[in-house]
Amino acid sequence: MDERDALAVARDTVVMATDAGADAAEATVSITRRFHVEARDKTIAKLEQSTGKGLHVRLFVGGRKVALSTSDFTPNVVRDAIRRAVDQSAHVAADPFAALPEDCGTYDGELNIYDPAVKERDDAVKVDDAIAMEAMIRDADHRVVNSGGSHYSDAASLVALANSNGFSASYTSTRANRSTSPVAVENDVKRTAHYGTAGRHFGDLEHNETVARIAARRAVEMFGARKPATMRVPVIFERDVAAAVLDDLFAALNAANVAVGNSWLAERVGDRIGSDLVTIYDDGTLPGRLGTTPFDGEGVPTRRTPVFERGELKTLLFDSYYARKMGAKTTGNSTGGGIGPNNFYLEPGFSTLEELIASTPRGVLVLDTIGFATEYASGTYSRGARGFYIENGELAYPVDEFTVAGSFASMLEGIDAVANDLRFDGSIVSPSFRVAEMTISGN
Repeated sequence: MDERDALAVARDTVVMATDAGADAAEATVSITRRFHVEARDKTIAKLEQSTGKGLHVRLFVGGRKVALSTSDFTPNVVRDAIRRAVDQSAHVAADPFAALPEDCGTYDGELNIYDPAVKERDDAVKVDDAIAMEAMIRDADHRVVNSGGSHYSDAASLVALANSNGFSASYTSTRANRSTSPVAVENDVKRTAHYGTAGRHFGDLEHNETVARIAARRAVEMFGARKPATMRVPVIFERDVAAAVLDDLFAALNAANVAVGNSWLAERVGDRIGSDLVTIYDDGTLPGRLGTTPFDGEGVPTRRTPVFERGELKTLLFDSYYARKMGAKTTGNSTGGGIGPNNFYLEPGFSTLEELIASTPRGVLVLDTIGFATEYASGTYSRGARGFYIENGELAYPVDEFTVAGSFASMLEGIDAVANDLRFDGSIVSPSFRVAEMTISGN
């Protein structure tokens, strides 16, 4: 099925819904072809190839919303499901904010989110990728004796959306990723690590050798780790951990959480919260990025939204439902069933991570965090962590079994350096950054 056929299914479904008595309707067709291989040493542990399809329908009847999903596109099956959904709407409470979005459309710039090379690569070559990474992590260091698996996967996805307000549009996108998880042993001490790379285009991926080398280094560099003393010091969050911090921040910016009081950012729009270095965007229009699409999950055109500018909170992030409920405008962040990121990122600086370390007389570089201890309502941050102790601007020795803690407000206010190592390998990403002072709880 191509985009034209998928759009026809979506449009026909909308007609069926209005014929069945719906006041308004929206239909989304999604078709995804997936490939995944996992290697362990010289053996293929998992090999999967599939094509999945789905039809998701939202119906609005007398101010009440109902939804249905099916993988069977047969007209009679869809028509019967819609009739049952319309009948069942009588048992749903009316909601004055439930409706189709008013400003549907598509971003009209070049997005470059499809790479034919992803679909055309030979499956045998993809398998060889995974096996090669397994060999490379072992070649990188003799202490790497096992792995949690080396992976290659890709997908080609088609999305078509139509609604009863006359909107219909579609797009096709691709993504690919490779990753590996080495296991190293020294003196009966086991260390594990992970590293991966992802992109819309196959050419965006880091090479097998790079992925394997970084992953192996991450595993072996933690041998001899000590538990640090409890102290207040500058903390550098390496880019992968920094992205996890932004993930927590996104949850506080999610209007659905704000609406129920589960966000420390409620009533804070317009406040200066972060330092001058805190400029954060959500941008669904960046060419070739993993969070880029021409429209969001309900047909609203994607856009570039300044969320923080030089520390000032400019906006929360909305779909059309919570925008109506909170007297705002949608920011094009609907997932079709909630609010999600497009490309959500902290604007990078000009220094390398190495320069951030060199300018830190004493502190901690956090390379990994463990556990979930974020309180979104209060804005409290606390994570188990491991990384390196910094002394005289150099990595002195590895440290683990400690907790790094603070509040999100103080963390954002305390960001005094941002690196230039931003990498768009997900929908929430960040360069490395340094917080001037945080609590390290160790010995």
